[in-house]
Amino acid sequence: MTYCVAMCLDAGLVFLSDSRTNAGVDHINSFRKLHAFERQGERVMVLMTAGNLSISQSVVNLLREKLAAKKGVNLDRVKNMFEAARHVGDCLREIYARDAAALKAFGIDFNASLILGGQIKGEPPRVFMIYAAGNFIEATPETPYFQIGESKYGKPIIDRVVTRSTGLDEAAKCALISMDSTIRSNLSVGLPLDLLIYARDAFRIAEHHVIDHDNAYFKHLHAQWGQSLRQAFAALPDPDWRHFQ
Repeated sequence: MTYCVAMCLDAGLVFLSDSRTNAGVDHINSFRKLHAFERQGERVMVLMTAGNLSISQSVVNLLREKLAAKKGVNLDRVKNMFEAARHVGDCLREIYARDAAALKAFGIDFNASLILGGQIKGEPPRVFMIYAAGNFIEATPETPYFQIGESKYGKPIIDRVVTRSTGLDEAAKCALISMDSTIRSNLSVGLPLDLLIYARDAFRIAEHHVIDHDNAYFKHLHAQWGQSLRQAFAALPDPDWRHFQ
């Protein structure tokens, strides 16, 4: 399993993913699920993946092959982020046409979900959720973030904190707390993490951090958040049903 979140804000974009794929008593693997595509000064795109690892790796490899070919449709040639999302969806359909029947024969569902975000010069930053069928939706001012994977544990804190006007540092902090809550409740999500922060109109990646067990800030955030929750809980009144009637 995995957990990824992307936030589309007035100030830019925040992306966070874990790297755990298989979790068990004696079998835990890590694979990167955040992939950046950058042409400095002109465009930056970030793709995050969840679901069947072989499918998502095939999509990423196909995107890179099309970039290397330097002809036809690719992420360097699309005119806007809508076309980029459509191109990723087309690559996903291409993998489906090649592999879906063989997977089905072994009882394996074609399961993949992707988040694509970024900015191409001439338009604002945009974020898309791309489904296994290759169709997609776009983040809006009212819904400025998307999650894929094990999303339920990290959703409440984002819903309470993040709006379109939230700053990048505050949004990154909220994303990390969201991830910490997910790691706390689900063994299939775990470190190391990929955190990428993109400032609007920068057209270059300035902040991309790999967060592991030794990261001092994440350890401090984990401890402080847990302590603050316990203090807030202790400050709430105990039930007094006569008083609240």
